Amino acid sequence: MAKNDRLRLLAGALENQSVMRLRDAAALLGVSEMTVRRDIAASPGQFTYLGGYIVSAADVPNASTYTIDEEKDHFAQAKAEASGAAARLLVDSETVFIDCGTTLTTLARQIPADMHLTVVCYSLNVAEILRRKPNVRMILLGGMYVPSSDSFASDESVETLRRMGINKAFVSAGGVDEARGVTCWNFHEVAIKQAAMASAVERYLVVDSSKFGKVKAMRFSQVDDFDSVITEKGQVGRRGE
Repeated sequence: MAKNDRLRLLAGALENQSVMRLRDAAALLGVSEMTVRRDIAASPGQFTYLGGYIVSAADVPNASTYTIDEEKDHFAQAKAEASGAAARLLVDSETVFIDCGTTLTTLARQIPADMHLTVVCYSLNVAEILRRKPNVRMILLGGMYVPSSDSFASDESVETLRRMGINKAFVSAGGVDEARGVTCWNFHEVAIKQAAMASAVERYLVVDSSKFGKVKAMRFSQVDDFDSVITEKGQVGRRGE
């Protein structure tokens, strides 16, 4: 396959999934990982290689960054209300996934003390809350620690999620846009969010309304991939409505 053909195929794949591991790109293109690296290096305006993952250069921000400490006080009341609406969907004895981010930290706090749940997470701030819940069985996914989001990332975590049965996935986002889809700040979150959504029976996007119309660095889904969107106003955009 010629180089230009490889670049077109890779660009098409990234339109569908936003981020791709180097070894998966090599398998898709039928070439070595070194060849993929060379193709990417020769096309800096089209692709970027970040820690074992390939992303579209257009999806990498030039300036704005995210840290959980800076974000935690923004729209705190709206986040608490959105998490309260999400918490009302929890059912005793289910297995749920709680994403990273300040909104879903609030969801973890609102789990009733007498509710029995298995909760899968990959964020230290969420885990710190869950470990104090007497009836929660916590599964903390590990890997490389990412301070900006207080979370972990690894290929093993993604594979673990793919093997699990999850009743409900509660997913956070930095931006929600009808055209550009649902986006987050950190590329390492993309594969984890996607794996959790794929393994879940029900998928809920939990965001405050300030996220609408915003687009962040990494796209991980479309809005209609969720059963509903939960904001401080409750559930909106439920399927079938």
